[in-house]
Amino acid sequence: MGETNILVCDDDKQIVDAIEIFLKQEGYIVHKAYNGSEMLTIVRSTSIQLVLLDIMMPELDGLSAIRILREEQNIPVIIISAKSENTDKIIGLNFGADDYLTKPFNSLELMARVRSQVRRYTQLGSLVKEDHILRVGGLELDKHMKEITLDGEMLTLTPKEFGILELFMKHPGRVYSIDTIYEHVWGEMPIYADNTVSVHIRHIREKVEINPKEPKYVKVVWGIGYKIEKHNV
Repeated sequence: MGETNILVCDDDKQIVDAIEIFLKQEGYIVHKAYNGSEMLTIVRSTSIQLVLLDIMMPELDGLSAIRILREEQNIPVIIISAKSENTDKIIGLNFGADDYLTKPFNSLELMARVRSQVRRYTQLGSLVKEDHILRVGGLELDKHMKEITLDGEMLTLTPKEFGILELFMKHPGRVYSIDTIYEHVWGEMPIYADNTVSVHIRHIREKVEINPKEPKYVKVVWGIGYKIEKHNV
């Protein structure tokens, strides 16, 4: 199967070193990082098959790092965090993590989850390449270039507006609640999210709709949230 590279990222050096010992005993090649920025630098320059990632870290926290990573790559991520509350697990998984392990962890359980994620990725995940171009009707979004065009004409969107459209265009027809939109795009708990999201949706409509009052793309589903229409002519 070849070498398997695993990246361990935690600001606690002792935890990183301990996990490194377990992984090396299983024959994995270990790369180490101590904040989210270092993690992203490594995955951009090295073929990594799995990331083990803490949430609470300096410079760039784990959730923010996952959100950025998911825009670029489909590497599996296991969150390893001292936080055990269900809300933290749910947010982590919503951000794109594949699994969640709470400190202190059992080394046998850790290795079982590592083997599961590596096996799934090498057998299935690496064969499925995520297309960086999203298209819905006349809208075309390039995730790598961070550009979006409408009928071939470039649109100027803020990063948050781009994030909302990218979320919608990944799954046309799916309805997203205001809280879900806020968690994905802002990376924070959705406190007072209603007005913030609705203002951004209004600005998006002003840029992508011929008639914002009769939107062709971004639709409201009353009492539930927003979506982008599946098919547009």
